[in-house]
Amino acid sequence: MDFNFTEEQQLIQESAREFATKIIAPLAGQIDAEDKIPAEILDGMAELGFMGIPFPEKYGGSALGYEYYVLVQEQIARASAGVATLFSVHMLGADAISIFGTEEQKDRYFPDICKGKLHPSFAFTEPETGSDPKQLVTTVTQDGDYAVINGVKRFISAAAYEGPIVVFCKDTEVGGVSAYIVDKLCPGYSLSPAWEKIGGHGSPIYDVYLKDVRVPASNLLGQRGQGFDILLLGIAFGKIGTSTIALGGILAAYEDAIKYAKEKLHRGQPIAKFQAIQLKIGHLAAKYHSTRWMCYRLGTLANDILSRRSSDWRQFEAEAALVKGYASDTAVEAAKLSMDVHASYGLTKDFPIERVYRDAIICPQIEGVSDMQRIIFAGSVLF
Repeated sequence: MDFNFTEEQQLIQESAREFATKIIAPLAGQIDAEDKIPAEILDGMAELGFMGIPFPEKYGGSALGYEYYVLVQEQIARASAGVATLFSVHMLGADAISIFGTEEQKDRYFPDICKGKLHPSFAFTEPETGSDPKQLVTTVTQDGDYAVINGVKRFISAAAYEGPIVVFCKDTEVGGVSAYIVDKLCPGYSLSPAWEKIGGHGSPIYDVYLKDVRVPASNLLGQRGQGFDILLLGIAFGKIGTSTIALGGILAAYEDAIKYAKEKLHRGQPIAKFQAIQLKIGHLAAKYHSTRWMCYRLGTLANDILSRRSSDWRQFEAEAALVKGYASDTAVEAAKLSMDVHASYGLTKDFPIERVYRDAIICPQIEGVSDMQRIIFAGSVLF
């Protein structure tokens, strides 16, 4: 058990923090207002190797593992939850292809994924059925050497970017759920206007309409009828990103509270002198460090799964659910504590905590609500 960073890990973290501080943070207000990420941010992340950080070098990745992804994502999320959300979705779609894809599929997509030229998406949720795989309405049927997909997917991130989207469909011939890789913006693929969200601006979500979308049968991800397994493990890997978005929000709330407490004066002295403020800073520190180590450990567990040091995928899914639920709820609590330190000024857009607070509220609601995450974990230890 070693809680110290290697030299390489420290360098990656410092590089990500510098990029987030100098490039992302000055544009965070603009991203929040426009709901759009400037191209120079995504290009910069790609140049630093972040877009392919855990993937093998033979596909254009950095082969550094998921604990490095967590270190980078924490700093990105500290500066902008919107950028971090797009980064998380990028990794979610890529993870599914990396784990279950064929060599031909990986060779086709990963060089441009790792260069940031393609941004993957992951499409499961639907308007009528929510996230219940047994009630999927989107269908796939076979037509010779092609698969034909029809349906609507809801709340899909990165849907307007070019790249592959992993679509989960009810397979009318074999039963169950199958997953197919679709090239976004292809014929039959269209989008609703972006949904207006309370936070997470910069990563718009859309309804995706699939009307007689034809893809080669070779775009099947895994095996026919294997979609539910792909979904569960894919979402578990996705929770590395969503948990760390929450972690970055906690770090932002913590650092913003410290900065404000030191700078805000009361009768000529910083409000940091008040014990009430000190108590809130202490609570924030505890929330940050507890969440931090849970997220770092989750990255290491992901490496163990992929290296086959551990074959217990169900246990990893349960651990990911536990971390995601805890980190998400803690982000909301941390934002509230930091808002209390800022008092009335925190309600204004003059201070970043206003945005951090709105972004934090999203965390418990995406990729599985917090109570469901605790139920998933409890099931792994009780039954």
